[in-house]
Amino acid sequence: MAKEVILLDFWPSMYGMRTRIALREKGVDFEYRDENLKEKSPLLLQMNPVHKKIPVLIHNGKPVCESAIQVQYIDEVWPHKNPILPSDPYQRAQARFWVDFIDKKLKLYELGTDD
Repeated sequence: MAKEVILLDFWPSMYGMRTRIALREKGVDFEYRDENLKEKSPLLLQMNPVHKKIPVLIHNGKPVCESAIQVQYIDEVWPHKNPILPSDPYQRAQARFWVDFIDKKLKLYELGTDD
């Protein structure tokens, strides 16, 4: 079952790294497309018209935006190899808590605050 997977990203992106790691852990073949964030590609603007940012995971022509959501999507679409999230609902909730915590800390770091 061949599936087309494209990742629109920018190599130093911490968020994109999350998605790249998940794809590689699952052994998913994907095409990596490095984006110029000053001159965004028409494909990026088409696939993420709301935020117009990377990373964007495109699977069979359908975009999945936001790296934490992409990781969950990857885990659900390719469940047979290297589970990323625990199967136990409580442990899965704890993993999601830490993803949210890190995302919020990264946003504060990007804004230059230390809260």
